[in-house]
Amino acid sequence: MTISEPAPKPCSIRWVEETDSTQNEILKHIDEYDNMSVVAARYQTSGRGQRGNSWHSERGLNMTFSMLLRFGDDGLQPLRALDQFGITRAMTLAVCDYLEGEGINCMIKWPNDIYARNRKICGMLIENILEGEYVSRSIVGIGLNVNQKDFPGQLLNPTSMALQTGKDYSLENGLEKLCSSIVSCLRKGYYMPGSEAKALYLDRLYRLGRFEDYARCPGGEVFNARIVGVSDEGKLIVENRKGELEKFAFKEISYII
Repeated sequence: MTISEPAPKPCSIRWVEETDSTQNEILKHIDEYDNMSVVAARYQTSGRGQRGNSWHSERGLNMTFSMLLRFGDDGLQPLRALDQFGITRAMTLAVCDYLEGEGINCMIKWPNDIYARNRKICGMLIENILEGEYVSRSIVGIGLNVNQKDFPGQLLNPTSMALQTGKDYSLENGLEKLCSSIVSCLRKGYYMPGSEAKALYLDRLYRLGRFEDYARCPGGEVFNARIVGVSDEGKLIVENRKGELEKFAFKEISYII
């Protein structure tokens, strides 16, 4: 997947030296930020990840930022709450596009982690604010490992851009490039139902079509199955050895890595 259209006007990016969480920083001042505004931090004291986990990042070595998306009259096209998984598709494809532009092959581990050579290089936290049947605003937090080379032992399988390529990167320049990829995906309507993003996301899906072990949550029962798709509402579709299909929502299934 490549995005060939000219680079759009950069997002409005505000860098802060330190904050508890860029997600919280945007949420506290949400009415002050325009559509696609970005808050980036050199260091987060309480960075948040999926499943209520914290996000570990050494000071000044990685991209840790959040982007505000507005839908409706003051932003992007109206998006039904039923179609909110489209935001995940658009954002993960944008990160993949940026990384591939830097020579890093990557895959999407459902729903929104990015893997390079079977190791996690990027995580996301997407928090949507609904008004009735529609998404009003979305705060998309992204943590991308860039220049960090040493990680705590309790992290299962981390990697970084520097570990993948042997290069060091400018966070400022990299964030501008990544935001351009995000804006391109949004302008293409990748968050909307019926866009080509559904096929592109599936094409990038980690472990697609391979029989692997998984665990049911919260019980921990291990079973062998292969991923065959993702439903419109974002559920993971797997097929067991008997050919039986089952759908899993987030937190109902765990990968055994």
